[in-house]
Amino acid sequence: MLSKVFTGAVMGIDGLIMEVEVDIARGLPAFSTVGLPEAAVRESRERVKSAVVNCGYEFPDDRITVNLAPANIKKEGTGFDLPIAMGILSASGVVPMQTENPYLLLGELALDGRIKPVSGCLPVAAAAKEAGFSGILVPHENRREAAVVEELPVYSVSGLSEAVEFMRGQLDIPSQPHETFHDPETEAETGMEADFSEVAGQAHVKRALEIAAAGAHNLLMIGPPGSGKTMLARRFAGIVPPMTFEESLETTKIFSVSGLLEKDRAFVISRPFRAPHHTVSDAGLIGGGSVPRPGEVSLAHNGVLFLDELPEFKKSVLEVLRQPIEQRRVIISRASVSLSYPSDFTLIAALNPCPCGYYSDPAHECRCTSSQIARYRNRLSGPLLDRIDIHVEVPAVAYGDLVSEKPAESSADIRKRVIAARRIQEKRFAGSRIKTNAAMKSRHIKQYCNLDPESGRILESAADRMGLSARACHRILKIARTIADLDAQPGIRAPHVLEAVGYRSMDRPL
Repeated sequence: MLSKVFTGAVMGIDGLIMEVEVDIARGLPAFSTVGLPEAAVRESRERVKSAVVNCGYEFPDDRITVNLAPANIKKEGTGFDLPIAMGILSASGVVPMQTENPYLLLGELALDGRIKPVSGCLPVAAAAKEAGFSGILVPHENRREAAVVEELPVYSVSGLSEAVEFMRGQLDIPSQPHETFHDPETEAETGMEADFSEVAGQAHVKRALEIAAAGAHNLLMIGPPGSGKTMLARRFAGIVPPMTFEESLETTKIFSVSGLLEKDRAFVISRPFRAPHHTVSDAGLIGGGSVPRPGEVSLAHNGVLFLDELPEFKKSVLEVLRQPIEQRRVIISRASVSLSYPSDFTLIAALNPCPCGYYSDPAHECRCTSSQIARYRNRLSGPLLDRIDIHVEVPAVAYGDLVSEKPAESSADIRKRVIAARRIQEKRFAGSRIKTNAAMKSRHIKQYCNLDPESGRILESAADRMGLSARACHRILKIARTIADLDAQPGIRAPHVLEAVGYRSMDRPL
């Protein structure tokens, strides 16, 4: 007997509807799965058989063939367990066939019949709504995640027996209430537990971070050990504007696909802060693998990617950052599939000025030779440094600043100015895909970054003296535009350009 059940899979961060066809025919007992199943899908036959038997149902002693369609797409993951089990029970006559108004099923089975959570539930639920399904049956732990999708009834089950009774119409399960998006500013969890007021001194570095947050500029901090680079970076997310619903939804999809969405959490409301170790591989940073998965640059989408001890990363790993920084998207190509993941993040990086860390530090003697310092800095290529807008030096904190009782400015106060500058940019780029100054292209720079004669002379002099590339000059203009926005000035003036030029310290010769 033949039955058909619907489920879903994930391609990139988008859901894809799948058909699970089950045929039970006379013959020697066998259980075969076709349709390009990966190892976890092929192994489902053992989980399904044990779960069906342990829930008190009779498992067919015949030849079972399971076809996963479309058959030309690789299937991976454990979410096929529940639909395969339901297809077998349907073909056996235990569960009625779904001919009209079918449900979409998703879930992993334990050997005792419990239904365990799966990754990628949100994009699958979105695809189920677009396809017009009458509802979706998901594991209990995935219920809030799936309920993010409007106008799609979501039913959660904790065991195979419960799912069978529901499909028979013997059990009434209330649909999960729709999850509404809460403004992160009203939530207790906004990433503000680490505050800039806790950082002693470093006023000029805080100013650079404020500019970076206001224009979504990438930033590089150079300073000796213990100067507070990591401490400052970890507080950066607290001054960035809160996420909008669209940003939160897209970020939630990425975390859902990666299996990193917190249990019983509907949305990711705080901007991600990702800090991979310097031993991370190319695939770990950019994404990939035999079955492509989002990397750290995509997990940092709409948030912050912090790379500490930047020269310690493998050069090949750093060089693959160039495309995501420019295009704000990662394309992973394999022989069978090409996937695209969003990667619109703010890069915050930190490095020591030399191998020992104390070059130009008046309190410590640097033991490095000039050739060692040059080799150390040459681990960072010019094209990569060109793509980092702001370079700021972070000196060791003076003892007077450490013991000072003068209150430092809080993250909340800085954030207000950042939000005001972002609103100016929203009006400026209304009707276009551009949201921030950092994303401006050449045509936008010509339109919005006009310089008066004095400002033009300052930039020309800096370009000749420092040997700046065209890209570096464009970065300076973008930074100057952001500084003017923070000052609520319609035009760029000489002080804005002077300050912006000061944030290109890595372009100066040693």
